[in-house]
Amino acid sequence: MKRILSLAVLLAFVCANALANDYSVASPDGKLKAKVSVGKTLVYEVNYNGQQLLAPSQISMTVDKGVTWGVGSKFVKALTSARNTSIKAQNYKRAVVKDRCNELQLQFKGFSLVFRAYDEGVAYRFVSGSKKALKVVSEQADMNFASDFESLVPYVREKGDIKKQFHNSFENTYTSTRLSALKDNQLIFLPYVVKADDGVKIVVAESDVENYPAMFVQKNSVANGVKATFAPYPKVVRQGGHNELEQFVTEAEDYLVVAKPSQPFPWRIISVSAEDKDILNNDMVFRLAAPSRLADASWVKPGKVAWDWWNDWGLYKVPFKAGINTETYKYYIDFAAKHGIEYVILDEGWAVNKKADLFQVVPEIDLKAIVDYGKQKGVGIILWAGYKAFDRDMERACKTYAAMGVIGYKVDFINRNDADIMNFLYKAAETCAKYKQVIDFHGICPPTGLTRTWPNVVNFEGVCGQEQNKWSTIKQYDQVQYDVTVPFARNFAGPMDYTQGAMLNGTRSTYHFSNSEPMSQGTRCHQLAEYVIFLSPLNMLCDSPTHYDAEPECTDFIAKIPVVWDETVPLKSEVGEYVAMARRKGNRWYVGGITNWTPRDLTLDLAPLKVAGKTATVYKDGVNADKFAQDYEKTTLAVPADGKVTFHLAPGGGVAMVI
Repeated sequence: MKRILSLAVLLAFVCANALANDYSVASPDGKLKAKVSVGKTLVYEVNYNGQQLLAPSQISMTVDKGVTWGVGSKFVKALTSARNTSIKAQNYKRAVVKDRCNELQLQFKGFSLVFRAYDEGVAYRFVSGSKKALKVVSEQADMNFASDFESLVPYVREKGDIKKQFHNSFENTYTSTRLSALKDNQLIFLPYVVKADDGVKIVVAESDVENYPAMFVQKNSVANGVKATFAPYPKVVRQGGHNELEQFVTEAEDYLVVAKPSQPFPWRIISVSAEDKDILNNDMVFRLAAPSRLADASWVKPGKVAWDWWNDWGLYKVPFKAGINTETYKYYIDFAAKHGIEYVILDEGWAVNKKADLFQVVPEIDLKAIVDYGKQKGVGIILWAGYKAFDRDMERACKTYAAMGVIGYKVDFINRNDADIMNFLYKAAETCAKYKQVIDFHGICPPTGLTRTWPNVVNFEGVCGQEQNKWSTIKQYDQVQYDVTVPFARNFAGPMDYTQGAMLNGTRSTYHFSNSEPMSQGTRCHQLAEYVIFLSPLNMLCDSPTHYDAEPECTDFIAKIPVVWDETVPLKSEVGEYVAMARRKGNRWYVGGITNWTPRDLTLDLAPLKVAGKTATVYKDGVNADKFAQDYEKTTLAVPADGKVTFHLAPGGGVAMVI
């Protein structure tokens, strides 16, 4: 029955567009091509090197008064152009991003449809032609893949009807499944990966989501197809959830958003990579975002953070009771200053619980004394803030705490992506920028380019990160498998606050979860390598200062590694198996490689780095790392003339190098 329905739908496309005019745009290298059929409907398809990736797929947008852009729309003209420029990047994986593509603009009465073809992928967006504000009721963004490809999808963890699923933390591992076997009525958040034929990989994402909801997808009635789904605009919300810090939508409007005059809508991205490693080098989300709105962003300082929450304020061998108190935070500041770590976060607990009020500070905390002590030591203080508390007092909080010397905020438990929330992100970024403060968003969808538009947004969560090890078994959360998948998916969207750096490490048999003494899955060098592989401009040291002080070699590596980069060179990698990457800052190269639970001999070709003859400092799995995950060896080697070096990676292992 499903097969008959799918054929009927595709036949409808053909009939509806029997008299359509076809327009196409190809990538500069000519390998990637998007064809758009303009008839009674708008249908596009994508091909790469002669292989069809997306079969004919319909797109449209319904606005005020029952008008649907893309259905019976009056076509005006087609325009083509080429772009070949560059973008100076900040807080990113490279200093300069190339912006080279061919563009097709289809103009209709009332709107335009813009397609761009880069060597790395295709993107399209609708642009309103209205000089007035108008309601967007719905958007159709179908993606009918050419075959029953395997996919890697992050389902929303929440169950039940779609309305309930809209409220979620955007944290889950990846499910490997054929497109035909996707779960019915279960939302998937972006980005997700599709494995096409001949090793080609597709990553679906979005960029420049402003005054609009971010996109989910779910299984469509068309075979091998998915359809876009969006949370409607909130009408009534109630406070509740974690410590009364969340806002739940209890009643929604019958539209997605009220669009501004001439508003451009989000870019829908279909990236294409011939080799798995090419995904790691993709810039589509960043380059399609709106340019920076900070005239001067030189005050935005990325860096590393001595973090309290993951290790449960876990100091010992100290002469005071560790916990949420002034003495503990002064100790964290001393630790950060000793190692050149830029920031300390006061995570949840410094403000009175369940009040959603950033001005009710617990009596054990002398906030001004902590901030002043940090200033003396050259360490900035970042405050954790629940969404409701920050939203209701945003201007006052920023003004008051900026005057005190607070550097910025980690805003948590947002847990939605409707247009009201996406606008909150922009408002928070702008307000913090006004007071020269940075911000790290948690409990939120993966980034959609905001870190380019507002560079003071230095990190995002939207990742099933290492915090899961405080409460999860390996069966519930296979961190090692996740680690060799997430760089190709979630990190594709932009920076992620994964929170690595564990000094207690476990094998498959020795790992156990713990709130107060959490450990990572995989080896010590697996953790070190993640500081190279994961892009995270505000990067946590998740473990206890007591543990770091006991591990000076590893602490020195973590404390000194950069968090933003001048150049990124992906090395041999395979989705779900292993990842290897090189990044340069100044005249130093950092190389990282990690594997899943399969031990392997990994040969890396460093010839592209032009480091032959240079001496590399290497952190590699110890000979007993398969049994004791904390076993590692620090050594040196001279990079050979051919640039090829081989390392043995233990199960869940890794290697890290400084050249």
